[in-house]
Amino acid sequence: MNVESDDRYIVGPVLKALKVLDAIAQKGHPASLTTIASELGLPKTSVFRYLRTLSAAGFLTYDAGSDRYSVGIRFRALATADKSIQRLRDSALPALTAINREFNETTNLAVLADNHVVYIDILESTRALRMQARIGSRDPVHSTALGKAILAQLPLDERTKLLSDALPQRTLRTITQLKTIEKQLADAAASGVAVEIGENEEGTMCIGAAILNEVGYPVAAISVSAPERRVTDEIRPRLIARLRAATTTISEQLFSSQYQRLSNDYG
Repeated sequence: MNVESDDRYIVGPVLKALKVLDAIAQKGHPASLTTIASELGLPKTSVFRYLRTLSAAGFLTYDAGSDRYSVGIRFRALATADKSIQRLRDSALPALTAINREFNETTNLAVLADNHVVYIDILESTRALRMQARIGSRDPVHSTALGKAILAQLPLDERTKLLSDALPQRTLRTITQLKTIEKQLADAAASGVAVEIGENEEGTMCIGAAILNEVGYPVAAISVSAPERRVTDEIRPRLIARLRAATTTISEQLFSSQYQRLSNDYG
């Protein structure tokens, strides 16, 4: 069944509220209740409730003096975040592609979201046996090499907070004891890469490395995922070397280009 095309799963009021938000965002200038209701062909009473709800959530701003609505700070923050994610993907793609082609194993790019990692780009292996993650999916931070790579570079207070809740047991090999996890993170911090074997998905190995900003804070991570038996003692050092080099290259490209944009804006 295609859930996306099944109208039974669409929440009508939510869809209408999003149409109201889109109508105001498309205008590029403040708009009145009457204008939006007329353009969308919706009752003014309903549009009024949507406008007030969106304003209360920060997605719209209401100016009582002009009785007009415009996009709010939350909406602008989402747009900025989307641009940042796209810059990250663009900067990482050449390195991910090169590693994917060299080893023919799945390469991943992910960011931290609460106590999970969210996959924002994945280049799959062409082999029949490969990993199951998809772009947009989430995995626990403690059971993935991506998450461990990020955790290893975080300040202690942030890392402690992320590991303070009960840690889910993804597989029989998932490590949930804090003392053992801390040892893993210390090793990852020293070596520059994190390794997990069968902790997030049975029979797999994942090696990850963090992408650091100009002050050494982890903004994302990349990894290579493969069936454990394919990551041989010969291949593993090469993978680690490629991941280390890749994160250095990505960081330099990402933050040097960011610095250049700031120089152009304010120079």
